[in-house]
Amino acid sequence: MTSVVKSTLPEEARRVTCEALQDTLIDLVGLSLIGKQTHWNIVGPRFRSIHFQLDEVVNSARSYADTVAERAAALGVPPDGRPETVSADYGLPSPKEGRLRDSDVVQMMVESLEAAIGRLRERIDATEKSDLVTQDLLIGITADLEKQRWMFDAENFPRDT
Repeated sequence: MTSVVKSTLPEEARRVTCEALQDTLIDLVGLSLIGKQTHWNIVGPRFRSIHFQLDEVVNSARSYADTVAERAAALGVPPDGRPETVSADYGLPSPKEGRLRDSDVVQMMVESLEAAIGRLRERIDATEKSDLVTQDLLIGITADLEKQRWMFDAENFPRDT
């Protein structure tokens, strides 16, 4: 016999919270995928340092995706990280196909992380009244992604100054 996990949140708060968690899950799974895609295809003089930096983003995104999915499950909503769901709902910038110049990877990661951060900030606002526990989780994820974005953006600093 299967049982459904009952949420400790009122229904409307659960709906708002789990929508924020599901959307965050999609962004994080997508970030991990674009991080690996660029990791495999980056070329250029900064290959090595950016190659390793991409692994940091992938590891963070995968770890946070697991935490976000488990939070949704704990609230009684099954998380959906299936490929078709991620593909249909992912809305952050992605790399083009094939080899990628290191400078293009840096710019694309800055843009992708910036977009993810903006979306997370909206979800932080949305969960302020529905669930402070989830809001706290989203704040922590945002802080880490902001650090990652800063590190990529620092790569854009002109070398001749």
